[in-house]
Amino acid sequence: MADRFLYTTPLDPLAQPLVEQLTWEYATRYGSYFGEAPGAEMSRYPAELFAPPDGNFVLLLRDGRPIAGGAFKRYDARTAEMKRIWTHSEFRRQGLARRVVAELELQAIRQGYGRIFLTTGFRQPEAKGLYLETGYTPLFDISVDPEIYGKLGFEKELSVAPASLPRPPDAHAARSAA
Repeated sequence: MADRFLYTTPLDPLAQPLVEQLTWEYATRYGSYFGEAPGAEMSRYPAELFAPPDGNFVLLLRDGRPIAGGAFKRYDARTAEMKRIWTHSEFRRQGLARRVVAELELQAIRQGYGRIFLTTGFRQPEAKGLYLETGYTPLFDISVDPEIYGKLGFEKELSVAPASLPRPPDAHAARSAA
């Protein structure tokens, strides 16, 4: 069982399981709750937003198969907005999303960000728990029914100096080494 991170793009064929499962997840959990077609969230942002220099997209591969992933894009000059944290349905409850969040935090620091902002939906208690457990500050009252808010905002200050962090291999080098 060899796990490794691969920095790539949401358009990479390896990312298709993430896109398809996450689209299905959003559609089944929310339907048209937010007044949009089911799954519209996945086409809200162009792939370029999740590419350097302002963003990034990572897959966690196990023996070459995508098992988890996520991305961030620029929110403002010092803040990255984390998006699309996902774990393949066959591999949940293994701490993979936590690993992806930690990796994206480090990459955000390497790209010069000092803060992460994110939102998750009120029908995603697993995500809410993940962010609370990994040190994110809720931007809502956690004692209130989360449906009141619809989207649940979180933030986290990042604290590691970028110069002390190793750079990940680029996607092309990582792919040719596989």
